[in-house]
Order: sequence, then C-alpha cells, then structure tokens
Amino acid sequence: MLGNVQTIGATSRRLAVCVLSAMMGVAAYAPVAHAAEPDGKPGYNQSIRPILAENCFACHGPDSAARQADLRLDQRDAAVEASAIVPGDPDSSEMIRRIFSTDELEQMPPPDSHKKLTARQKETLRRWVAEGGEYELHWSLIPPMRPEPPAVKNEVWVRTPIDRFILAPLERTGLAPAPEADRYTLARRLSLDLTGLPPSPELVDEFVNDASPDAYEKLVDRLLKSEHWGEHRGRYWLDAARYADTHGIHFDNYREIWAYRDWVIKAFNRNLPFDQFTIEQLAGDLLPEPTLDQVVATGFNRCNITTNEGGIIDEEYLVLYARDRTETVSQVWMGLTAGCAVCHDHKFDPLSQKEFYELAAFFNNTTQGARDGNIKDTPPIVAVPQPEDRERWNELEAAIPNVKQRIEARKQEARPEFDTWLAAATPDVLNANLPTEAMYLHAELAEGEGQSTRLHVGGEERTVALSASAAWQPGVSAAQALQVQGQAAELPDAGDFEKEQPFTCTAWIKLPANDSSGAICARMDNANGYRGWDFWMQRRQIGTHIINTWPGDALKVVGKAQVPGNEWTHVAVTYDGSGKAAGVKVYYNGKAQETLVEADALKSTVRTGVPFKIGQRNTSEPLNAAGLQDLRIYTRALSPAEVESLARVTRFAAILEKPADQRTDAEKNDVYPWW
Repeated sequence: MLGNVQTIGATSRRLAVCVLSAMMGVAAYAPVAHAAEPDGKPGYNQSIRPILAENCFACHGPDSAARQADLRLDQRDAAVEASAIVPGDPDSSEMIRRIFSTDELEQMPPPDSHKKLTARQKETLRRWVAEGGEYELHWSLIPPMRPEPPAVKNEVWVRTPIDRFILAPLERTGLAPAPEADRYTLARRLSLDLTGLPPSPELVDEFVNDASPDAYEKLVDRLLKSEHWGEHRGRYWLDAARYADTHGIHFDNYREIWAYRDWVIKAFNRNLPFDQFTIEQLAGDLLPEPTLDQVVATGFNRCNITTNEGGIIDEEYLVLYARDRTETVSQVWMGLTAGCAVCHDHKFDPLSQKEFYELAAFFNNTTQGARDGNIKDTPPIVAVPQPEDRERWNELEAAIPNVKQRIEARKQEARPEFDTWLAAATPDVLNANLPTEAMYLHAELAEGEGQSTRLHVGGEERTVALSASAAWQPGVSAAQALQVQGQAAELPDAGDFEKEQPFTCTAWIKLPANDSSGAICARMDNANGYRGWDFWMQRRQIGTHIINTWPGDALKVVGKAQVPGNEWTHVAVTYDGSGKAAGVKVYYNGKAQETLVEADALKSTVRTGVPFKIGQRNTSEPLNAAGLQDLRIYTRALSPAEVESLARVTRFAAILEKPADQRTDAEKNDVYPWW
C-alpha cells in the first residue's frame, strides 16, 4: 500500500542551523533561573509576576497608550531607575510603600481600579524586594536546572527523589500521604497514563501476581514498549503541530498526510532524541542524503490550513502560510505566543516585530503554492510505500532509469522495422486492440448517406433516421463525421440504465470555440426533474449527470479543463455504478483529467421512459455546431489503458486507411511511439 505525505519542499539551506539556533540555542544564553526555593523564597515567574500582571501592568506595563506616571514595572531597569524598587531595601521602595499605604490618594492599586492585594500578596512582594527584587526571563527561555531534593521527615516513605518533592509540601502543610493504592488500581492508572488505554486483564493479573520487588518498574517498561505509548504521547504533539486529515478552509478537502502522523508515533516509540526530533521536522529535507522518513518528518511544516477559494490574493495567503509556520514553531519550540509580533513589538514576550519577520523568512521560500487545488495531493508531495514494500520500491527506483535508457535505445533502433510494418499495415491490425467486451452501442457516424446512419445496439445492427438538421463534415477517425445541430437521432429502447449500472461513453468531438452547453447523448427527462443520465458538455468541459431529481438527488461531474475549440478531441466518461462522484472519471485524448464535482447526493432510481437521443436531452439542451464521430457506449467502466487505446487506435486507424504514399511524416511520427 502506498501513501502520500505533503512535504515542505525546498526549505532554506540555512534553516537547519539558524532556526535551531533560534529555537534551542537561545536558552543556553539565558540567565540562571530563580525559581521558588523550597524554603518559600518567592521566585519572580512563579510568585511575583502573576501579582504584578493582575494588579499593576495595566497602568505600569508594556502598553504605552495606557501607561500611567511614565512608570514601567514589567522591566527591572525601569522600575529600579524610578525607585519603585530599591533592591534589598523594601522600606525605600516606592512600590512597597504605596501598596502598604492606607492613604487613598497614594494607595496602589488605587481604590477606583477595584483591584486589591491580599495581605499575603503584599508580604510576598516585600520579601521579594528585600531579597534583591530579581526579575526572570520568560520561563521558556530559562534553561532547566536540576534542583536539590528537599529534606523530609518521613524518610521511610521516600522511594525515589521525586517522592521528596511530593512529600515536602505535604509535611509543611501538616498533611500525610494517602495510603498506597492496591495493584489493580495502580495497573489501571499506569496504563491509562502511559498508553491512554485500560490494561488488558492478562497484564493486570501478571502484575498483581508478580512478587518481585521491581514488579512496578517492570510494568512501566512493558507499557513503554507498547506501540500505544507512541500513539498516546504522539497525539499531544499532533495537536500542537495542527495535524488534520483535511485542508481546513473552503471545501475542506481530504489531505493525505497520515504518513507524518505515523512518523511522529514511531519517533516516540523509538525514543528519538529531541534534538533530532526537532531537526528532522524543521529541516529533514536539508540533511545530507536524507532518508525517506526524514523527508516525511517535514510534513510538520505542511500541517497548516490551506485554501483554493477563487477570491483569495495569492501573495497574501503565502504570507499567511509563512506566518502560521512561524507562530507554530515559536509556540512549540520556544513556548512563546509570537503572534502578537505580527503587528507590533510583543508587549509581554521578548520578541520584536522585526525579529518575528526575520524568523518568518525561513518559512517564506517553500515550493508550496498559495492554492491547494481542492485536491488531496497538493504538491509538493512524496510517495511513501509501506515499510514491507520499501526494499522493492528502492529496487524499482534504481532499475527504472536503466529501463528508460533501453526504451529510448529501442526507439532509435526500431525505425526501419516500423517502416516495414507500416507499409503493409491495415486498420484491421489496429482494431484488434480495441476493447469490445460489453460494448452496448457503437455509432460510427461516418458511413451515412443523406439522412440515415447505421448503429450497432445491443448486438444488433440498425439503420437509424437522422433529423433534418443533421449534416456531414470531414472527420477524424474516418473521412466524414456527423455535423450535429441539436437532436440527430432517437432510439426509444436504448440506454435505459439504473444508477447501479456502470457504463462508459466515448466519442470523437469537435466543438466550436464558445462556452455553449449541450448533451452529446442522453436518456434524460428534462421535464421531470431531469431524471436519467447524459454524456454532457458545458463550456467545452466534458462530464455526466446521473439524476433522480435535480439538484437534491443527483450526481454531476465534469472535467476541470476545457477541450480545445475547433479541434477534434477524443473524450470519455466512465462510471463505476457506485452512485458516488468518486466513481466518475473523465478523459481527454486518453488522458485522465482533474474533475469538478457539482453534485454528489444520488440516492434514488434514475430510470425514465423517455427515449435515448443523440445530440440533446429529451426536449432541451441541444448540442449545436459540433462534429461527432465514433460514439461508443459500454455497460462497464473501461480501464484507463482501454480508454487510451480507444483514443489512439481509432485515430491511427484513419491514418492506415490512407494509401501508404499519402501518409504525412507527421502522421507516421504520431503512430511510431505507440507502435
């Protein structure tokens, strides 16, 4: 089985080094942390900043428009310069004096702010200034430090260093630990915590009956080896990476990027080091000789929402995509809400607007387009074979260039042999390659005289009258072709298909260079909710309707591209009988086309009593001024190879109809690659 993952494409050559320095290296240069000490000393980030942010920063913080008395308390230098804080001397600190003041004219926060500090908060601020009034960087920029485990009274309860951190605050508040849970409860809690799933009865029984002193540790190891460990931990990461199976905007079409999801799960399960986990997701494609998995990892950068809405400005959305990646990387790896710096210097996090766009530059030179095309495989993508298929996949990739060289050599060497074949070849030689199984109707529309033509329907040959408006013109697969001006022919008993009936319609058609519409052939009651089916053309786009009642109980699919105007084109529509738009394929000159789905809600019967007609629906939507030849209907969905064969062979057969000395070099060169 093969999957596709949308990748970032070519990212900046400097990204692997520079972004990682920005993301990870910044912590190495941050001041030493001053977290709250076990003895209760107030740390800035943990104890002081929440008080100031809640009660003081609105008037004495980063917002210059709201700032009072030209005083900033969010910056230490500014606070010290204004003597609001005198490190080590709370009695000389204006901030401390005012928060303890009872004078309403001096008191901070002022009474009319409706904010009030508790006695404990005031004392915490006083102690903090007395101990030096140190500030700290944003928590995510402070390198973690291994603290000294606190002393405890009940040493018997402690089994690991972590236990000390749990027991110490309990003892300070006069609380005792709860009794140890029974093994059934422990197994359930541990399994839910490590895998997100309840334990199996067998796993619980094994743990309950394990008398060894390290039974719990063995259970931990066993759960960590489960594939569900990576699934459980990975889903938190995928949330942060904004992973989804759809594009997110506009039609919200399917996005096939599950290979990246699987990479994340496997990375957790194999305990991939975090630095490598980071490098491969941000710049795996820039590593020397990257593996397929390392390229898949860059799917992280393609998890942003995308659109194909007609009214967007492409350049605007390319900027939005770069902004999304910058904000996500900042949040995930730096712990910063960088989005504020899109419009101005960040008021709280240490990030300027200029720095935001310097970082965004790394994500602004990808090969992803602004529009996702409303398709699942928006380029650039990489095909991802299943692990068991990769060895053979790599063998084929290595062998294909050699085979292509041999094919090219054959093309160069075989021309004399082809010329000999061509001199004696007849159309019958080619027609043997045409699909005949389940061919329900064949109208050559080339051999008629006057106002009649011969058709083969259901294995019978019929002579069918043509309407007075039908005429003849030079053809493509034969000397002449039908000139259609609305209804050309009628067969009352043909084409009575149900929605479960697969079918294929093919024809050579020459359309005027305008945006008209009409039915190439149809069995459709346009006066009764358009019930029935058709082989359809609109704006030189080929497709089909399969309808019970339009538009609520109907299916409609057309090719996205237009066929050329005033040029013979082989067109085909195949339908697999599924009742779904996904079961319809459209081909021009034997090549599958991207399609537009305009209705996909077919539920009921499509059979109708009106006749089958060539050139229009029952009484409406005529096809005008169009050349039509070699109309075929099959009661099965032809394969892509069969459709291509029809397109090529019917055209080449017309070339072989000519005497050998009348075939042009261009015609011979057309046949040669196929031969």
